[in-house]
Amino acid sequence: MPIYLSFLEIFDGRNRVNPDGPCRVRLKAWRPSGEPGRRGRRAMHRAGAAALHSGAPRFMLDRQVPREEQAMRISFYGAAGEVTGSCTLVEAGGVRFLVDCGMFQGGPEARTKNVHALNFGFDVRGLDFVLLTHAHIDHAGLLPRLAVLGFRGPIYATPATIDLLEVLLPDSAHIQEKESEWQLRHQHRRGKGGSPGGIQPPLYTVIEAQYCLGLLQPVNYGEALRPAEGVKVCFHDAGHILGSAWLEVTVSGQGRPRKLVFSGDLGMRDRPVLRDPERPVPEADVLLVESTYGDRLHRPLAETEDEIVAAFERTRAAGGNLIIPSFAVGRTQEIIYLLADLVRRQRLAPLKVYVDSPMANAATRITLAHPALLDSETRELLAWIEAHPDKLKIEFVADAERSKALNEVRSGAVIISASGMCEAGRIKYHLRENLPRSECSVLIAGFQAAGTLGRRLVDGARLVHIFSAPVPVRARIYTVGGLSAHADQAELLHWLRGFRTPPGHTFVMHGEAGASATLAQLIHDELGWSGVTVPRAGTRISL
Repeated sequence: MPIYLSFLEIFDGRNRVNPDGPCRVRLKAWRPSGEPGRRGRRAMHRAGAAALHSGAPRFMLDRQVPREEQAMRISFYGAAGEVTGSCTLVEAGGVRFLVDCGMFQGGPEARTKNVHALNFGFDVRGLDFVLLTHAHIDHAGLLPRLAVLGFRGPIYATPATIDLLEVLLPDSAHIQEKESEWQLRHQHRRGKGGSPGGIQPPLYTVIEAQYCLGLLQPVNYGEALRPAEGVKVCFHDAGHILGSAWLEVTVSGQGRPRKLVFSGDLGMRDRPVLRDPERPVPEADVLLVESTYGDRLHRPLAETEDEIVAAFERTRAAGGNLIIPSFAVGRTQEIIYLLADLVRRQRLAPLKVYVDSPMANAATRITLAHPALLDSETRELLAWIEAHPDKLKIEFVADAERSKALNEVRSGAVIISASGMCEAGRIKYHLRENLPRSECSVLIAGFQAAGTLGRRLVDGARLVHIFSAPVPVRARIYTVGGLSAHADQAELLHWLRGFRTPPGHTFVMHGEAGASATLAQLIHDELGWSGVTVPRAGTRISL
């Protein structure tokens, strides 16, 4: 496949496709062809990146693989035997497309996986299009990387997903750039000179992320999309985060048309903020279903509320701060909803809450800009908040200096900050300041992938490292399981029962190995379906 390297990728003399080997490639200058769409131009203008139109230099290893007509084949390049890195390739009737293009997350091995991802065995310019289920980074985080490698086709997503990506993708790039800068400064402080050897360059830059936004094309729920000859797609509300969708894809090629259903990430019914997931179509030839919580049930919401109240009361009595790591999209808005509702029902005293995440602030604004996607209870609560400004005071922290000032607050602060798995962002500073204090509490309100700082806290670690420095854990760690944006085992089975007849092939993915295996067995035993498989990364299935 062609290999595209930006200046950042070769600044330390290494090739990101094979960082452990010598860079022995025939390089030639190349500039991206075509211009981004009108929406992308507006996004880049707002970010001050209009200069990208001139085309940033790239380098290409000139090796091509011819495209061929073929029967349908599905290849699993991520989220197979693990939760993150969602990326599925479909090839049929001369058409190639991806469903999701997500980043691997959790632990140092994730970096290696991301560097080597998107190696499909052919030029990525041979992809016709990408279908995106939602905006979470583990489903969309490598889209700019795909563009860096040469992809110039359309990326289809719902309008709300596109709005979120205009925030999430540049933020992801910014975090990577800052991490590389920090590594370089740390190397200088340790007296290793100015050589950049050993510094991990970003997977993509902010400018590259902004260029990628120009490839996004909006598709409304229920709209019939025909992205290529013989392919029909319909997006359905998945109820997971704002704009999330499960996909109904019909492919007509050699032989009869085949219907594929991709669940993406499914949400829970009867939960605050978003509408419930749409029921599936009556039948499908192929189903790919998530299994993040395929081996467990969420606690009832009433129990979750009791746990939140107990954490607040204990922390207030001890005179400490309550720190809530939260995903910027979806989880932060749900936590704000629950806190407001508990105050409204007088289960909590009036609160002052700091939301210290520029991305969460933007995601909240975007959520309010799509009222049609919210449930009726949320719209009613928003009206109550507006009518009672003294009951819940929310400060959306914007600048870094104000964020740093929060570290001087020793008691009474409720701080919601990203990232949700404590791997990046301002939450790391708040944890560094508050974890050593026994009077403080940390409320973990979402899934924590293996290898993440959040997972280590949930598993009871008494010492963690933040910014390479040891930090003792004396604060009390609360884990509440009822706030997940993912459907639990019962909800997944309920959604699957919406199929009138069992799909011909069912692939259980997007879950850790045990969760996927448990759900696959239940689908076989309780629903009576055959042809249920748990694919491994790299598995290719021909139909």
